[in-house]
Amino acid sequence: MISAEFLITSLIVVLIPGTGVIFTVSTGIAQGRAASVYAALGCTAGIIPHLLATILGLAALMHTSALAFQTLRYAGVAYLLYVAYATWKDTSTFALDSTPSRRSALSLVVRALLLNILNPKLTIFFLAFLPQFVRPGPAGPLPQLLVLSGVFMAMTFAVFVVYGLLANAFRTVVIESESVQAWLRRSFAGAFAALGVHLAFSEK
Repeated sequence: MISAEFLITSLIVVLIPGTGVIFTVSTGIAQGRAASVYAALGCTAGIIPHLLATILGLAALMHTSALAFQTLRYAGVAYLLYVAYATWKDTSTFALDSTPSRRSALSLVVRALLLNILNPKLTIFFLAFLPQFVRPGPAGPLPQLLVLSGVFMAMTFAVFVVYGLLANAFRTVVIESESVQAWLRRSFAGAFAALGVHLAFSEK
């Protein structure tokens, strides 16, 4: 069940830069280490509904229902484009003493949570990915799927935290240059927009 193949494949999947990585990195640069951990937490929590959908069999319904897939997909597209617009319009400078308040921490978690919840491709991915590592046995697939999902979530959180901390290490360089700040904001906004467009035109 928890094989080297599963761990290596999961690590590669998690390391590939996507919506969650971009959000965590941008948060680490803009708001610091604590904020990047909140972002990583939200992104990790955002995959829980997709894992549950796979485990409980709801993913099969979404896989065959064009309406369910399209509805969730375009909700995700709309949210990604909103994040891109908000990032582009945010002209505030990055500050070294920007410690997230309790409210802003919650806001970061919720924002990151929505980014992954509104991505239907995750459900389809887990539907295709997890069953490959389920082994026949008297206990059935449910316990194995729960363990595989738990390991994947732990790996996701750890990798995202590392991404955020690495991004935070370059904050001083970023903060000392307004041109670098502007370039990063536009790059992050463009990345979110590109992900939204990709999701909009991706096939089921």
